[in-house]
Amino acid sequence: MSSSLDAARPETAPAVTPQFRPAIHFTARDTWLNDPNGLVYHDGLYHLFFQNNPYGNVWGNMSWGHATSTDLLQWTEHPVAIAGDEKEDIFSGSVVVDHGNTSGFGTVESPALVAVYTSAFKAGTPHSGTQAQSLAYSTDGGMTWRKYDQNPVVTRNSEHFRDPKVFRYQGGEGSFWVMVAVEAQQQKVVFYRSEDLKTWDFLSHFGPANADSGEWECPDLFPLAVDGDPQNIRWVLIVNINPGAVAGGSGGQYFVGQFDGVHFLPDAGSVVAPAGISSIGDADEAAAALQRCLWLDWGRDCYASVSFSNTPDGRRIIMGWMNNWDYANQLPTAPWRSSMTLAREVALSSVNGTARLVQRPILGDLKQELAKTGSFTLGTTAFRLPDARPDTAQVIEAEIVPGTAGRVDLRLLVSADGSQATVLSYTTSNGRIALDRTRSGDTTFHEKFASAESAPVALEDGILKLLIVVDQSSVEVFAQDGKVVLTDLVFPGAGSKENWLTAEGGTATVLKLSVSSHV
Repeated sequence: MSSSLDAARPETAPAVTPQFRPAIHFTARDTWLNDPNGLVYHDGLYHLFFQNNPYGNVWGNMSWGHATSTDLLQWTEHPVAIAGDEKEDIFSGSVVVDHGNTSGFGTVESPALVAVYTSAFKAGTPHSGTQAQSLAYSTDGGMTWRKYDQNPVVTRNSEHFRDPKVFRYQGGEGSFWVMVAVEAQQQKVVFYRSEDLKTWDFLSHFGPANADSGEWECPDLFPLAVDGDPQNIRWVLIVNINPGAVAGGSGGQYFVGQFDGVHFLPDAGSVVAPAGISSIGDADEAAAALQRCLWLDWGRDCYASVSFSNTPDGRRIIMGWMNNWDYANQLPTAPWRSSMTLAREVALSSVNGTARLVQRPILGDLKQELAKTGSFTLGTTAFRLPDARPDTAQVIEAEIVPGTAGRVDLRLLVSADGSQATVLSYTTSNGRIALDRTRSGDTTFHEKFASAESAPVALEDGILKLLIVVDQSSVEVFAQDGKVVLTDLVFPGAGSKENWLTAEGGTATVLKLSVSSHV
């Protein structure tokens, strides 16, 4: 999480904006949030800890907020879990269930939850000006926490050593804890090993590589079976970057490779710039390399994505912060500011012979079907979908053959006079999908907000598959069964609720189309 934005505060708070409060995305009740932290499942509850300013709706006073859910859609916010104090701010980290009681904080029968977080030490303390890794533990299921009295447990005497993700590794070297953290300004992921969560030994580092023009933050590392084959396991290393992401500002990249308990070795197809894109002298070549990196999300508003630990049935579920550091403190919402993305289940799938992440949003069953059609031809006459509704999220699923159309547009949250719209389009000439929010509503609160993002999308048997989630002030697009994802915030006017499907320059065939509302 970033530590340089404490001064980036709006001069005046906007009016209360309930129309922008999402229905199925988590927001704090009346404060600021950023990175998801300590994602863990325990005793029937998903726990979401998060970077939180308990005293306002801009970045500062970093502590861990806390919310729980049984379905990853409806959340209950709890009091601050781990509070910053006069000695330290509480930056990002992770939580594990210490099943073997390796730390001694609980028992084998009743294991403790152990948080591994970054202490950002304040002036006048023994570790003043540095960031180091510390512990807190809970013996009541995550509801109250106690800081370890011998913190910090790992220090490098560094100002930018942060964001530990800890997991239990089992392999040829045995079973032990692994910490994945970053030296943010060196663009390095650093790996450590521990038997008891208290004493850590350095293993190796990875990076810089690929996108490296900003700070590396919030890493994660986990194994997945390619195409569900347990004999073909690859490891996914997530590395978030700010700035320098493909859509500008902050975003998340990933690598696919092998981890042997010591080193992460990326597959050749994961690395487009072994020494980092910043080492490429030619600007056009560097821009092209940035497009070839592996991105979790091609939109502007998905950052700091990490995964839940201890999930049922071995599912790998990630969640990100739905915002961008370019304008994060200026979002026109109150009394809260910032939200999380939907939880997304991830898998590895073979794409042209290489393993790539696919993401599918977790939507649950609480929905009302609003419309469903069979096949029809889309020509010069626009097709109107059900309007967006207040206090609910709308999910649009479509399979479209672009055919002779030069472009297929899904115009979302359109005003009655047509002057406002968020436009999702597929252009056949370049094979790209784009999300354009330049006329989406309120875009003037920051000079960098109005934008249009795009990503390459390969049709499958000539078909474009889309799953789109529109939730008051956000649009999440999952194309080709989640092979390509774009997430953008939008702030439409009060009357902007219409949705239209159009084709330009020819005809397209809509094979399937359904619209449902989720609460």
